[in-house]
Amino acid sequence: MIDRRTLLAAALAGAALPARAAAGDTLRIGYQKNGILVVAKQQGAIEARLKPLGVGVSWVEFSFGPPLLEAISLGAIDIGQTGDAPPIFAQAAGRPQDSAGSPLVYVAAQEAAGSGSAILVQKDSSLRSLADLRGKRVAFAKASSAHNLTIAALDKAGLTYRDIEPVTLAPADAAAAFARGSVDAWTIWDPYFAIAEMQPGTRVLSLATDIARPNSFFLAHQTVARERGPVLDAALAALADVSRWCGANRGEVAGLLAKGTGVPLAATQRAVDRTDFVIGPMTASVVAEQQRVADRFHALSLIPRPIRIADALRTPVSQNNG
Repeated sequence: MIDRRTLLAAALAGAALPARAAAGDTLRIGYQKNGILVVAKQQGAIEARLKPLGVGVSWVEFSFGPPLLEAISLGAIDIGQTGDAPPIFAQAAGRPQDSAGSPLVYVAAQEAAGSGSAILVQKDSSLRSLADLRGKRVAFAKASSAHNLTIAALDKAGLTYRDIEPVTLAPADAAAAFARGSVDAWTIWDPYFAIAEMQPGTRVLSLATDIARPNSFFLAHQTVARERGPVLDAALAALADVSRWCGANRGEVAGLLAKGTGVPLAATQRAVDRTDFVIGPMTASVVAEQQRVADRFHALSLIPRPIRIADALRTPVSQNNG
């Protein structure tokens, strides 16, 4: 697994990160412990689609979205999938004089892909509603989809970000803090959600679908999108085929995911059962919703400057049946 420290250490030391793949070489894909990409990896679906183009595939696992996008920005991988917040933070962290603000471009969307995120509490917690989060320690990964879900939950409850004590932790660290009772609530996504949910001491305070309908996204380095369009299109076409297969073969999906991630089958099956396996273009409605998320982060001063999601699209919305 490549983390931020490894990437930055390599850059600072002048070490050569893997060169961005050229035609006839390799497409480097970043993935997390869930979803369409893991199934595609287990099936060899992208490899099969790219073989006639003379292109191989390599895979790099990440624990959550921000370090995955940093790897794309640094040229260590070519494409990957994250939730809604990571690309917003990455774009806002780029140079303002650049149109997109970062070298990332949105290439596809997984729109409102199920109920695989939630806010969790201990079974004996006094918290019974989102309004009860006032004054509590809430754990989530900074700049992740859980960050956005936490803010949306506070909005729904009539609370503000200042009404809670944010505890920003990576998923593994948050799981440990939650288990020992160091935080009052934990906002998290599958498969971490499913694993925690199966523990007898865990209770769901609210599902994501009761708060908002979050989207996730596939992003690529803009150079890959610009110079290797046929390769990228072939990979996305393979993922569309995989998504359709997943929707019709959920039992087999759980087995493939469990094998590919090491997550117990029972937890994986729970995650699969509540996932909508879809992949589509960046439509006008998807872009508008992502813009609303970005504007909310800026209004809370959680990103340093306003951004336009439209500046970071591979293809203008008007060309995407939007």
